Amino acid sequence: MVGGGAGSFIGAVHRMAANLDGQIELVCGCFSSSFDNSRATGRRLFLPDSRIYATYREMIEKEALLPEGERMDFVSIVTPNHLHFEPAMLALGKGFHVVLDKPMTFTLGEAWQLKEKVDKTGLLLALTHTYTGYPMVKEARFRVRRGELGKIRRIYVEYPQGWLAENVSESENKQAGWRVDPKRSGIAGCMGDIGTHCFNLIDYITGLTALDLCAELNSFVPGRLLDDDGAVLIRYKGGAKAVLAASQVAVGEENNLSIRIYGEKGGLEWRQEEPNTLLLKRNDKPGETLRTSHAYLSAAAKHNTRTPGGHPEGYIEAFANIYRNFALTLQSRMAGEEPLPEYLDFPAADDGLKGMQLIETVVAASKSDKKWVGMVEF
Repeated sequence: MVGGGAGSFIGAVHRMAANLDGQIELVCGCFSSSFDNSRATGRRLFLPDSRIYATYREMIEKEALLPEGERMDFVSIVTPNHLHFEPAMLALGKGFHVVLDKPMTFTLGEAWQLKEKVDKTGLLLALTHTYTGYPMVKEARFRVRRGELGKIRRIYVEYPQGWLAENVSESENKQAGWRVDPKRSGIAGCMGDIGTHCFNLIDYITGLTALDLCAELNSFVPGRLLDDDGAVLIRYKGGAKAVLAASQVAVGEENNLSIRIYGEKGGLEWRQEEPNTLLLKRNDKPGETLRTSHAYLSAAAKHNTRTPGGHPEGYIEAFANIYRNFALTLQSRMAGEEPLPEYLDFPAADDGLKGMQLIETVVAASKSDKKWVGMVEF
């Protein structure tokens, strides 16, 4: 692991998710730019001092020299955005697979280089777009892709949070500190952090191709250099249209991500705060309430469900589904076997490229006098 030392948030989530199914063992790490922090973190995680490193470069280079069966198989990078590209490129260059937090890189140019590196090496890269891991999101994808809703017309996706409604210093909240800093977060704040999740959710469920968009980004908190709120209209190939809204100044909201999709024959709705439920809607008959852990669900939903009906399938489990599917794919490859289709169901480099494309286009559109701006090319 690169990152995830004391004081971080998402690193611990990654470790819990990776550990949940007993398929992945943490064997080494550079957990912080401070070696004292990295060493203390590694010791708390029961790593020997010889596998706790001062820099990610030292870790990757020394691990590459270890015999096969002793060295790490892949590296999980859980750092702020500006520290995604270099360790990922180095790891791939040394023959290691990569799991990477989103957004994939600091810039679209870096994302394109990273995608080319993945293609050239043939190694695996998984991107932790967590919400695609929920069983009922996978069920929504199955229902849409097999045509139950008919041709898609309208999509609404929104992600309101309230945790950045006030100016918060880095000493008060480390996670807030880097997210509002252009030098570490990139050209977008809220839209890069959670707007990309919304865009990815549309892409994962529908498979539609975005053509152009109209966007407004806002920085409501005085002095804030990056957006903390935004709204986007998106036009898709084939005629579908989407409204994407993301805010981190929606006071009182936690992680109220939701998506509604309407086609010619029906609609569906999923909310992260009620993740076990998928609503199907029609005009000619009563709606259906689909729940996890039932025999009527698709193979993809069943494969990614762990708990009996009525027991919540939560955020950690959704996160763990990405790690488990990645691990099962990697194990298949190492055994010289073809991975099963359900193993390959995790976000990859192409998804990272699309996320960075959204960020670049939304920022450009928000600054432009044009009503509609075409999606920035890769």
